[in-house]
Amino acid sequence: MKYQKAIIALICAVLLTGCNMPVVGGDAGQGENNFISMEEEPDLSYEVPVSTPGILVNQLGYMTASTKMAIFKGEEMPDEFYLIDAESKEKVYTGTLEDKGYNQELDEYNSYGDFTAFQTPGTYYIEAPVLGRSYTFSIGDDVYDELFREVCKQYYYNRCGMTLTEEYAGTGAHNACHTGKAVLKEDISVSIDVTGGWHQDEKGQKDVVTAAKTLSVMLLSYELYGDSFQDDTGIPESGNGVPDLLDEVRYEIEWLLKMQDQKTGAVYAGVAIYAPNNIPGKAADIYVEPASAEAERAFAMALAKFSYLYQNYDNQYATACLKAADRAWKHSQLHEEEEEGSGADLKFASAAELYRAAGWQSYHKYIKEYLSAGEYSQKQDDVVLMGCVTYISTKQTVDLELCEQIMEMLMEKAELISANARTKIYLTAGNREQDNNNELLLQMMYLTIVNHIISNHEYETLIENHLHYFLGRNDKAVNYLQNTGDNSYETTNGSLGIMKQFEADSKLIFMLSEITNSRNR
Repeated sequence: MKYQKAIIALICAVLLTGCNMPVVGGDAGQGENNFISMEEEPDLSYEVPVSTPGILVNQLGYMTASTKMAIFKGEEMPDEFYLIDAESKEKVYTGTLEDKGYNQELDEYNSYGDFTAFQTPGTYYIEAPVLGRSYTFSIGDDVYDELFREVCKQYYYNRCGMTLTEEYAGTGAHNACHTGKAVLKEDISVSIDVTGGWHQDEKGQKDVVTAAKTLSVMLLSYELYGDSFQDDTGIPESGNGVPDLLDEVRYEIEWLLKMQDQKTGAVYAGVAIYAPNNIPGKAADIYVEPASAEAERAFAMALAKFSYLYQNYDNQYATACLKAADRAWKHSQLHEEEEEGSGADLKFASAAELYRAAGWQSYHKYIKEYLSAGEYSQKQDDVVLMGCVTYISTKQTVDLELCEQIMEMLMEKAELISANARTKIYLTAGNREQDNNNELLLQMMYLTIVNHIISNHEYETLIENHLHYFLGRNDKAVNYLQNTGDNSYETTNGSLGIMKQFEADSKLIFMLSEITNSRNR
């Protein structure tokens, strides 16, 4: 404990001069419906009706210099395994198995096989006596590049209100949809333009809180790992001198701005779409949900964060976004209900973003009250996490003691996640088939942020282990990211694809931005 406190004190001394975390992507000196998925609510049974191989690998592959490991399952374990070139069928590497014995939790026998020492790019599979062979995989420095591009591009495919051409969307091309005005649910005599933004599910519904949280995760990815985001993803804005991630976020920001009442600053909660009851030729009814304090604070959080990071690309637009965020915050203050639970968390995160971007003490006052209560340290929540990271990253005046407490909380959570993963056969924070991948991705956000601060090799390896898990090194041998390959989630249940889940995909962007960035360190 003394050692940990010494580390925290040292980190705070270095990083909290003005309480700043290093920023890559931006100029640090400047200032009742919930839709959670691009598809329907995913069925997390992960039930695969086919037998799984006895040798489990990342079905996409491994970076050349990273830790490379396969997991073996079976009652009889051989002493050796062989890495086979998929084209020539020649044995290129021989490794030994480390026996881990019986795994009572999963009712199986497991061992590990490490082939980190082999670093020749190519396509391979692993073979072992008794157990047979694994699925194929690649080794190379660029093995995740195309995957990362596709993960980032998922939001483009879900753009609403514009035609997606084959040039950019391929088989996902479609004509512009939902281009008409919607009516207010509380007063159908009033219609407003709420076109644009991203579909959040198959119906095309759009919820402000969900959008704002998702945007904020993406923007934090850019803030910490800006070098990972290029201007060549293959969207209409590619090549304009602005990283494509920011272009994509701006498309959603423009929709959010339409959700704000220009007279009052109130923010409507979302767009709900009700399909007609089998009436031929009748279009779906589109309603705008009533304004809410929750929507206003989420709006303020996302718009203020975007403003801070976008000012070097379009200062005038960034300033307009900041003003809109402030108006939403002020309108939310008119609600007299007592703030507690997630409402207080969202208010804290929006205050943190507004304080960093604008520097007004009224925001700081609430931040200090929230942090001083200490309840945040018991939570594992993306909104709380983002508010904390923003506060310790600001160049505004801060309470250094509160910053130190945040650092201690982050480090303790990271160590708990790491310690838990060390006890798991699949080297992740969870390995049961009913585990929610969104929860695992949230844990990787915590770990990634701490690793960004202290550069811990163990944490970096653990983050990669979760990517290996999502790509097939799990007890079902299912690739939950790609819809191609030897055993894709498509063969099980299409809704299980992480890239198809609206909020989960943003967290996947976060994790991959760290992994691809680490290659350049």
